[in-house]
Amino acid sequence: MVKVGYDSTHGKLKGTVKAEKSNPVISAKPISIFQEQDPTNIEWGDAGDEYAVESTGEGCSLLEGGAKKISISAHSTDALIFAMGVNHEKYDNSLKIVSNASCSTNCLSSLAKVIHYNNGIVEELMTTVHAITATKKTMPGPARKLWHDSWGASQNIIPASTYATKAVVRVIPELNRKLTSMAFHVLAPKVSVVDLSCHLGKTAKYYDIKKLVKQALKGPLKSILGPTEDQVVSCNFKNDTQSSTFNAGAVTVLNDHLVKFIF
Repeated sequence: MVKVGYDSTHGKLKGTVKAEKSNPVISAKPISIFQEQDPTNIEWGDAGDEYAVESTGEGCSLLEGGAKKISISAHSTDALIFAMGVNHEKYDNSLKIVSNASCSTNCLSSLAKVIHYNNGIVEELMTTVHAITATKKTMPGPARKLWHDSWGASQNIIPASTYATKAVVRVIPELNRKLTSMAFHVLAPKVSVVDLSCHLGKTAKYYDIKKLVKQALKGPLKSILGPTEDQVVSCNFKNDTQSSTFNAGAVTVLNDHLVKFIF
């Protein structure tokens, strides 16, 4: 129960934790635990779980256990991808498995929607400086695919590929063949930064861009995309519930068509 009540990044849980019949009870709510490596062996329906959040990479198999609806907490190569505030209105209730996309995709797509629908993105380059993930090593060791991944994360900035722009195209099809991206993994426990350089079809001044984002906050992107002009760093967003925060103070404008965004 200790790992339920305490977290290395977020600290102590604001609530109560106790055990009853080998299952945790968190703030008076009992949580069922299954000691199964194969999700198909779990009777999700018998446990009263009609909706499942899939975070293991075995998404489709959960239906065999009785779950009626599954939301994948990452990108998916076959399930439809929905990003809140961007294309969630296209969700069809008949869908049994959907993807809520990755954190980078949610972050990028919300601002990309605002910029593209108002100024037209001709092309863009995205770099995400990503917090460390579970696949990175504490010390150098063997890697499954890329030599980059064999190096210790605590000693290096590690280049990596990212599926984010491919997923964004599935969320905003008009951006097909206009995006590309890469990532760097750094030794930060949580919160990532997206560096987006855009070639805009319609000219835009710095103050015009700020105005566009503020207007978007009153519509479908309310509580999803937020602005800040403070001189913030990544840890300031550790408990932020928004998908993306537009750093208005960090916008760099080379000319009226080439703009760099940080969020």
